[in-house]
Amino acid sequence: MKLTTLTATVLLAALPVFAIAQTTVVDPTRRAGDREFTLGGSGASNKDFDDSFGGVNFSYGWYTTPTSLWSIRQSINYSNPSLGGKRFNGSTRIAFDQHLTARGPLRPFIGANFGGVYGDNLRDTFAAGIEAGGKYYVQPNTFVFGLVEYGWFFRRARAVDDTFNNGQFTWSVGMGFNF
Repeated sequence: MKLTTLTATVLLAALPVFAIAQTTVVDPTRRAGDREFTLGGSGASNKDFDDSFGGVNFSYGWYTTPTSLWSIRQSINYSNPSLGGKRFNGSTRIAFDQHLTARGPLRPFIGANFGGVYGDNLRDTFAAGIEAGGKYYVQPNTFVFGLVEYGWFFRRARAVDDTFNNGQFTWSVGMGFNF
């Protein structure tokens, strides 16, 4: 129920942005050396969708080619599960995204990330993830984005393969700016 309410709220809040985006045709050009900043809302659930949380995130990145983006991402999350107390946690990750096209207002991408997760009632640990998403440019340097990630946690490098099946899905929507 919490996940459904949170998802509906985020989608309704984003409707005005998508309405504006439909009236603008933009074909921005990215170059190596361009920078990017994003700000968004996020949520996650375990693979059974019976425990979830929400939060805010931001990233700062730079293009190494017109379609390759390296980023540093920070997330701050809050949860209030039915079987526990209120908790805060965060993550700091380095990500690489490969955009599938360098032309047009819609820019789908795939990528991977690696970093750390920490917080209340959580053992500090490493995290890795695979991701996919898209950006829709509403102005030459302004876009809305959506991102879905499957991430998993591990304390030692030898456990990376063993913990893949115990991961979680994380989603994020928001706005970004190139400069």
